[in-house]
Amino acid sequence: MNAVKSPEELKSIKAGILKRMNEKETVRVKVHMGTSGLASGAREIYDFFRLELEKRNIQASVTSTGDMGYSFAEPTLEVKRPGEDPVVFGNVDKLRADEIIEKYIKNGELVDGVLPANYRTINQ
Repeated sequence: MNAVKSPEELKSIKAGILKRMNEKETVRVKVHMGTSGLASGAREIYDFFRLELEKRNIQASVTSTGDMGYSFAEPTLEVKRPGEDPVVFGNVDKLRADEIIEKYIKNGELVDGVLPANYRTINQ
């Protein structure tokens, strides 16, 4: 690998990497499966999203994560559409999960159950 010779060259490399990453980005769904999430049915919601997104031919990754601190609103999940900030939904059952897929993931329409963000990314 060649050495970077200037800050401008480094910025150009970074821009190219970010562009390639954004081209590959798909919808990401994180189902929070800490103790309270599992007790509230998060495993069922996780399985529902994996099955339904595949059946509907929606390119997405579905992962399980730990508790996010919204125990009062479990099961919770975070959905990140390409190029947008993540949105957290609470009290998700199969009916709401279907609505999230049809309205938010497909069309970008917010649905009931959005929880306020209690965290920020390192860049904010």
